[in-house]
Amino acid sequence: MKAIILAAGYATRMYPLTKETPKPLLTLGNRTILDHIVNDIAVIDDVNELYIVSNEKFIGHFQNWHQTVKKDSLYPNVSIFIISDGTTDNENRLGAIADIQFAIERFQIDDDTLVIAGDNVFTFSFLDIFSFFKKKDAGVIAVKSFDSMKKLQRSGIVEFDQQKRIIGFEEKPEEPRSTFVAPAFYILKRESLPLIKAYLDEENKSDAPGYFISWLIQRRPLYAFEIQNPYYDIGTLEAYQTIQKVFTQSG
Repeated sequence: MKAIILAAGYATRMYPLTKETPKPLLTLGNRTILDHIVNDIAVIDDVNELYIVSNEKFIGHFQNWHQTVKKDSLYPNVSIFIISDGTTDNENRLGAIADIQFAIERFQIDDDTLVIAGDNVFTFSFLDIFSFFKKKDAGVIAVKSFDSMKKLQRSGIVEFDQQKRIIGFEEKPEEPRSTFVAPAFYILKRESLPLIKAYLDEENKSDAPGYFISWLIQRRPLYAFEIQNPYYDIGTLEAYQTIQKVFTQSG
């Protein structure tokens, strides 16, 4: 299995904190956000290669992080690759879906693939969702229920049946038909990867991955893995400051 971490955004909503530092390399407690994510991925023995997609502005920051990782031999069983998607600012960014396709083409990925955003931190074992993926033998996305209407209206909303098969997905609906939100955490079957290019070739939106998921469920089975533990979506400066306190206090 391969893994892709999407880290090519510019986090303009978190300026000035992220003006010269990429969001995934901000600290939470005594580790960076990226460290938390990679640590969680590394527990899945099947993952043998990890691709971190950056942009041209911040590629050096991630390469420095990678040098430290290699020096300390932190992840001996996972080969980590850092790549730039070639963009230089928020105006010419490719978008998350296009960045997934960029990694697939750059490394000729032809394997089951875990895709995760570089600004989400989870508190459950990734082995649980991997086991669910193996059991279903189909694509899986993580979901979590929320009560806040504000949260639901600014998120990707998932509907699924009693077997957990996804039957509906809508980005930022005015009237959510479900309380289940989908963070950017997907495990895709290898046979679904070519459909990303097909989706983009139709000139569909290339940014929020949920648009691709909404398109994909019409063509391949996808299942919802319900998260019980908290997860942290670090989208604003205020959110980061609040979450930083949680991690600092908890150690």
